Amino acid sequence: MSAQQPDPPGQVSSGEKPKNQAYLFAHMTHEDYGRLYYSVSQDGLHWNNLNDGKRVLEDYQGHPDIVKGPQGKYYIAGNTSDASPDINIWVSEDLINWETHTVYTPDLKATPGYQDALQRIGAPKLFYDEASSQFIMTWHTPHKEGTDEDPERYWASQRSLYVLSKDLKNFKGPPKRLFDWDFGTIDVIIRKVDDSYYAILKDETYPTLYWPTGKTIRIARSGSLLGPYSLPQEPISPNFREAPALIPSPDGKIWYLYYEQYPGVSYGLSISDNLNGPWYQASGYTFFSDWDKYSLPSKVRHGCMITISNEEYDKLVTEFGFFKEEK
Repeated sequence: MSAQQPDPPGQVSSGEKPKNQAYLFAHMTHEDYGRLYYSVSQDGLHWNNLNDGKRVLEDYQGHPDIVKGPQGKYYIAGNTSDASPDINIWVSEDLINWETHTVYTPDLKATPGYQDALQRIGAPKLFYDEASSQFIMTWHTPHKEGTDEDPERYWASQRSLYVLSKDLKNFKGPPKRLFDWDFGTIDVIIRKVDDSYYAILKDETYPTLYWPTGKTIRIARSGSLLGPYSLPQEPISPNFREAPALIPSPDGKIWYLYYEQYPGVSYGLSISDNLNGPWYQASGYTFFSDWDKYSLPSKVRHGCMITISNEEYDKLVTEFGFFKEEK
């Protein structure tokens, strides 16, 4: 049976030069949660694991998130666990050799109006805002413990915090809340398109008939980096999806938004020509190759996806080599 769904838009014709040449997926795995692995792609749809399926940076722990900053340098943020008080940041010029950049210890209880914060730092993430020449680092922190009767109370109390920095060494003031909404948010990534900022996030309320958007990927919009952000759009993903990763297509006209069906079940892909939507879901993980419009290595868990050049792609492949999985 042949596939009924057309191929995803955004690809380039043979001989045509792509606007976005290649992609890096920095991620963890199901068996080695919180450690750093690489997969690469030249079309943003089909991904190959590198380094014989082994770690690419032994020192790294966290939920991988990489950003390109000034002078073409790359930065990655992580933390050894949610309970660690520190956020660790490394820097690299080639995505291969990483050096310790700084360790930042936020005073969570100094956040205005958030004095009851627990000492938890979830999934620190980075965005470099060229318009203001500064980084914003976001993460999520809860303010209520779970109980036997209501373990979800912990997750529903997650709020997204941020701090600003020019160099990721000196940070401005105490952490602040990014959104003024009264519901849980985690896994926030910020992207700018034209004059608009988009916060792509996971709605962390448990889904019910009275909160059907729970545990889905949603997008909020603002005219400025720090908001205020609009209430998030309707869900882009089904329930029980997290860790959004956004990349532009090779021709630069389409957006590919990936998200994990946790815990490590599969990856979904939604596609749009505009971050305001509408979005549709591509076919994948069907176990029928002629139906699958995208593919990722097995057992990958979440992280981040970024665009890279052909030269960077070639250097990564030369340094680490492709991993051929046994069928």
